[in-house]
This record gives sequence, structure tokens and C-alpha cells, in this order.
Amino acid sequence: MMQLIIEFAYTGSVSVTWENVQELLLAADQLNVMDLVQTCCDFLVEQLCPENCIGIFQVTGICYVTELQHKAYHYIIDHFEKVVFSEEILQLSVQQLTDILGRNDLNVRKESTVYEAILRWIAHLPEERKAHIAVLLSKVQRALTSMDYMRINVMSNELVKNNTECWLITREAIATICHLTNRRSHLFNYLARPRLPNAVLLAIGGWSINNSTNVIEAYDVRADCWIKVTNHLEHPRAFLGTAFLNGNVYCVGGFDSVQPFSSVSRFDLRTHTWHEVASMYYRRCYVSVTVLDECIYAMGGYDGHTRLCTAERYRPETNQWSLIAPMQECRSDASSTTLHNKVYVCGGFNGNDCLQTAECYSPDTNQWTMIAHMNCQRSGIGIIAYANHVYTVGGFDGFTRLCSVEAYNPWNNTWHEVSPMSTPRSNFGIKVLDDQLFVVGGFQGFTTSYNVEYYDATTDEWTDACNMEISRSALSCCVVSELPNRVEYIVPCDLPSLLDDVSMES
Repeated sequence: MMQLIIEFAYTGSVSVTWENVQELLLAADQLNVMDLVQTCCDFLVEQLCPENCIGIFQVTGICYVTELQHKAYHYIIDHFEKVVFSEEILQLSVQQLTDILGRNDLNVRKESTVYEAILRWIAHLPEERKAHIAVLLSKVQRALTSMDYMRINVMSNELVKNNTECWLITREAIATICHLTNRRSHLFNYLARPRLPNAVLLAIGGWSINNSTNVIEAYDVRADCWIKVTNHLEHPRAFLGTAFLNGNVYCVGGFDSVQPFSSVSRFDLRTHTWHEVASMYYRRCYVSVTVLDECIYAMGGYDGHTRLCTAERYRPETNQWSLIAPMQECRSDASSTTLHNKVYVCGGFNGNDCLQTAECYSPDTNQWTMIAHMNCQRSGIGIIAYANHVYTVGGFDGFTRLCSVEAYNPWNNTWHEVSPMSTPRSNFGIKVLDDQLFVVGGFQGFTTSYNVEYYDATTDEWTDACNMEISRSALSCCVVSELPNRVEYIVPCDLPSLLDDVSMES
């Protein structure tokens, strides 16, 4: 390590590997070689995964590097459902595990994950650790589990049955479950209050009550509730595209019931303020928008006269749009997504027909390539990258609104059908949140919709979620994450937030 540090002093470079990074970090920290400390920290951040994040976090207890400590700790919190299966979790102290399980922002879809983590940790050293069962069990939001789960998995457990404090805790939880009457009642009971989501789904703009709207609603996936976060300072837009980038939401193009826009507005989620940024080359409503490599792509759409094949790309750091190669077909009312460093655009309307075609763009070659046709024509479609496939959902085939869904496999250039939605719709919002595919609102053929449902690829099933507060189509959705003020975009509760600094007690 000393040799590497001396070479770094003379050359300004060093070969950091997984084999030498820990020793090198400790030595550089001891000798106060801060540039080398930063190099090691950057390397470790890039290597973070569920199997090593706890070990990296524990290294920061010896060598105090705040940024690495923060990132490793929050990686544990955000990826806990995978971290729970790692070997490293068994090495946590009781205080460290208690701190993690007690955090309000622990990212778990089911509280059973927390309970099973406790059992696994105790089973590693049962005689030494079983005395901690009560303090750990108190960190589980017990009333968020079902009555059957509590009876079959918790109350029947020998550790729980043989501990008076645990037995009282579980009885209180069951009594609480019995008295919870609706979704809202969960929010004000300390045993059943949902944890904070690590990401929030925003539904933005659209067409409602015969006019365009500027309403923004935020969906809290843990509470299964929507709240309005509109400040009414943005111009109403329907048939727009949205993108989340660098802590901001961009609203691209759209239509206000009078004319299509070329304008783009940026919403700062921290300050709740709107800012106008550079306009596109073309007016575009019914536009397809996606993000790739820190750039926003806008493709196709309708300019008030013509369906477009043109496409352009926006770089936030320069606040400039630049034209890229045009698509092979003119498309308005299509949809787009990114997968494996390519932009995909599917379906749409060319002015005469609803389209069955799809194509992808490579930024490396600046070329569009046609891919296999979808199984049916789809305009007003939703497409999204999910589970390593491109999913096309719903839409209008020229005769009726569709509930069918198909998935594209980029390795063999084929489409296959999956389970259909329960509600046919076109011109809806679509995004992936919590490893599930959400569809929001839309037009059902006679009326706009409040309805929200989500698809789970592991079960091939659709499930209803809480409806939006207002009925709308022609909206756009985006998922926002890593917000320092996330509590402003979720269902409020009467407990103080636990988004405090990392506790270093062990």
C-alpha cells in the first residue's frame, strides 16, 4: 500500500482494484492523502450492490468518509428487499439492525420482509441473539401485515410465544388490524402507518372536463393514495410529454385547446417553481418523450397541420435542443421508452391510419431501425421498458379502445402477448414504480378515467390501485426519486419524519 501511495504522489494515478481498495483507503486516510481517499471512495460507490453494501458501510466506521458512508447506508435502505438475502446482513450489530428496521424510509413493499429479516439474523447466532427479539419486533409495522400472517407466521413462532413482551406486541397488532376500517385509517395509527416510498409517481396535466388542465397529482405507493401538489403557476397542457432529470420534471410540448406548443417548462421539485427552458425546433402535441444518457428525446407529434417524423434531443447542461435523424415514419399519438441504450417508439397515427409499426434509435450511429411489427395497430398507446422487455399497452386500433398488452424481446425481435388490463384505455399515463408497471387514467371510448391499475411481470397479473382524484386523459406520468423533500409529495401523517442523519452507533 505504501508503494502505491508513493507512486500516486509522483504520477497522480493509481490502479484501484476490489482486492486492494480497502487497505488502500485505510492507508490513504491514515496518511491524509485525500485525493487518493476520494479515488477509493468513488471506486467503492461504483461497486455498491446488495451483496457488499453493508461491508462498505462498515468500512466507513473505521475510516470516516462521510459521502461514502451516506451513499452506502442509503443503498442499504433503498435496496433492503435484496440486501436481506445477503450474508453481510448477518454481521450487523443489534443496534445497527434496529436503526435500519426502525427507519420510516426503509424501502419494503411488505412488512413481512422486515419480520423475516429479524428471524434470519437471530438464527445466525440464536443463543446470543434471541434476547433481542422484542426490541427488533417493535420496529415492524405489524398492523400492515394481514391477520392470517400474524397468526400463522408471528404468533406461532417459538421466540415470540416464549417472550411476554413479544406476545403483548402481537396481540396489540391484531387488535389494531381488526379496527382498521379503510385505507385512510392506516395513516393515523402508529402500528399501521406506511413507510415512506423511495420514489413517487406524478400524473401531470391532461384533458379533463372538456379542457386542458395543469393539475399535478402525486401517488404514494406505500399508502396507495393520491394527493394534489398543483401550484397552478404552469400553463395547462394536454397531450404533452414529461421527463425527470437531475431533480427536475420537464414538461415538453402539448396542447392547450388552442394550439400546440414548442415550449418546454422545468418544474423544480425542491422549490415548487416553474422555469421556461429552450423551446424545441417544432411545435409538438401528441409527442413521444423519453430520457437516455442525461438527455431528453422528443419525437414525432402533431404541429397543428402535419404529423411529424422529426426528432430532437435536449441537453440540460447547455439548455439546447439539436435535431437528430428523423424517424422512418411520421407518428403522432405514439409512445417511447429506452432500453439497453436505445430509444424505442411504437404505434401512433400517421394522419390516415393507426400504426402497427415500431422502430428504435441508436445514438451511437444516429440511425433509426424498424423492428418487428406489433400484433395489432395502436394509437394513443403506452410503451415502457420493464423486466428487460418493451411493453406496449392499450391504445386505439381505429375501431375500439384496447386492453391488450404485448411485450417485445429485443434479443429475438419478437412480440408476445401478456395478460390484458382490466380496463380498455388510450391516451393514459404509464410508468414503472416499485418494480410494477402502472397505467393511469386515459380515455375509455366514452369518457375520461380516474382508474389506475398495475401489472406485475412475475405473476402476469393486473391489480387495481387507488383512483386519481380527477378524471383525465392525455396526461403524462413520471417517477421522481432521491428527493430531499419527498414528504411534500406523499400522504401526510402526524408522526415526525425519520429522515435523519445516519446513526453511527454500533
